[in-house]
Amino acid sequence: MAVFASSTRDLPSVETVPCHLAIIMDGNGRWAKRRLLPRVAGHRKGVETVRNLVKISLKRGIRYLTLFAFSSENWRRPPEEVSLLMQLFVHALEREVRRLKEHGVRLRVVGDLERFDPKLRALIEAAEAETAHNDALHLTIAANYGGRWDIMQAVNRMLAAQPDKRAGWQEADLEPYLAMHFAPEPDLFIRTGGEERISNFMLWQLAYTEFYFTKTLWPEFHADSLDAAIMSYAHRERRFGRTSEQLCQAIPSGPDAEHA
Repeated sequence: MAVFASSTRDLPSVETVPCHLAIIMDGNGRWAKRRLLPRVAGHRKGVETVRNLVKISLKRGIRYLTLFAFSSENWRRPPEEVSLLMQLFVHALEREVRRLKEHGVRLRVVGDLERFDPKLRALIEAAEAETAHNDALHLTIAANYGGRWDIMQAVNRMLAAQPDKRAGWQEADLEPYLAMHFAPEPDLFIRTGGEERISNFMLWQLAYTEFYFTKTLWPEFHADSLDAAIMSYAHRERRFGRTSEQLCQAIPSGPDAEHA
């Protein structure tokens, strides 16, 4: 199992392009409403945006892409919309897996999948197996996922794995049981659609992630939108608890910098 740096215990390496990009894809319904279309039309358009974003992420050198598709709170939406979203999920899996495999994309779906229809669960399992050996881009879809659910299920699994241990638990003990244990912490979090909250998404993992909020609706989030977010990220000072002066001391300068 891969071991990744923890932003609260280590000093993760920082590059100008995020290694791990996490996105809340918001605004499908509003995009459709502005065009006097049913909400499902916005969700269908949103799937096209996902397809394009995967291609762009591959070109930009992003290694991990995590998309919040359906939260544990989204079951509160009208039953008709939930049903259409589930059908769209099935349709996307049936159509997109071959394309993902051809482009070297590994697909995972994280969340409490027990509530999904058996057909959908079978498609998810088959898609994950079919792309398991790919490594160009790790695409994760968070479905029926919530950050609090993730922490609680991780705690329960950790305690079950070591029933005799009563005290002395550390962060590192819990991390292997989190849903996203296979990925580094996100470097950049994007939320489209104008809302500025994380909505119970990756509560543990976003501790030191850079946030980027945009009013752009998800179906309109294109290559230039992603590039604007990456440009903003590239100019951030990621200190991980340190001061700016410490960062300057850590970065070599002068004529011998490239050989330092």
